[in-house]
Amino acid sequence: MAEEVRAVGGRPWVVSNHEEARQKLKQLFEQFTPKTALCWQHPVLERLHLTEFLAAEGLDKLEYDSLVALPESEQRTLMLTADIGISSASWAIAEMGSLAMASQPGQERVASLLPPIHVAVIEAEQILPDLYDLFDRLQEAGPENIPTNLVLITGPSKTGDLELKLTTGVHGPGEWHVIVVREGAQGS
Repeated sequence: MAEEVRAVGGRPWVVSNHEEARQKLKQLFEQFTPKTALCWQHPVLERLHLTEFLAAEGLDKLEYDSLVALPESEQRTLMLTADIGISSASWAIAEMGSLAMASQPGQERVASLLPPIHVAVIEAEQILPDLYDLFDRLQEAGPENIPTNLVLITGPSKTGDLELKLTTGVHGPGEWHVIVVREGAQGS
């Protein structure tokens, strides 16, 4: 997985446990100095104790529960000004270095799209060998449980103009980091 994330322009970080994942996040915060984080609500991030960690690091955390109570225009303004997006993923596809993101309340795609930096924290158990395994998982879930919005993210945002000049970060994050926690839920 890490090799393919690197191949598509991302920055993979493989760590042993949640404490090492927090340390990697701290290093990224020191490098990029974000003030506001737009975050998913996800079991992986709960095991990371993300809320407490962000508070200790002095970052404002924006998430579904805090945003939904605000007027829509204020929600939009806050999301657009977030410095970093922190998510997990529904699954990760090793052969492609991709993250499969199924949107739902608390796990909105905007966390991976709007901020200039996107960090996804995944556990080894979320990694599937290839795309066929993703389709098998979706089929096993049954038609009533198939997500209405499933997106594959493969690397930072890229675009090419008419002169075939590749530019990164134009329509989304220019920095894409994937932290893989080997220990995962099993070691919590």
